[in-house]
Amino acid sequence: MGIVFDKFSSFSKGTMYELLNDAYSFDENMAREWESNWKEADEFFYDNLHIADACGFVTAVDGKPIGFICWDPRNVPEHVEIGHNCIASEYKGQRFGQQQLQEAVNRIAKLDAKKIIVTTNEYLVPAQRNYMSVGFTLVQKRENDQNPDVAGMAMDYEKIL
Repeated sequence: MGIVFDKFSSFSKGTMYELLNDAYSFDENMAREWESNWKEADEFFYDNLHIADACGFVTAVDGKPIGFICWDPRNVPEHVEIGHNCIASEYKGQRFGQQQLQEAVNRIAKLDAKKIIVTTNEYLVPAQRNYMSVGFTLVQKRENDQNPDVAGMAMDYEKIL
């Protein structure tokens, strides 16, 4: 299987939403909680492809989109914050998420940021492991003020560059 990290502009509008919806299909409560956010993110990125292509990429295997990651560079040089990051259900557990994350770290490092930050949640243990696998460390576990019943505590990670 040939993995490629490609521009969002190489894929049709709706790709982000479809991948997120699939990646979180294991828990209908999470999908229901975040669906409007996913649609807004997809709309924004595909209406602003110059931003999407500069601040993220789609991971594809044999031409099929299987995941994506995006980040917010507006706080460089202090930090870059990772936003959405997902792998389609069918491809989980095959190290694609780790490869995708490492590629993002490599690209973000070229922005001369001091660190990368990301927040995941207590119930997404595979995501926590993925971040730690490429050198992120847990900075704090805090109350989640958005959706604690669905996601548990917020888990803040950082990677010093």
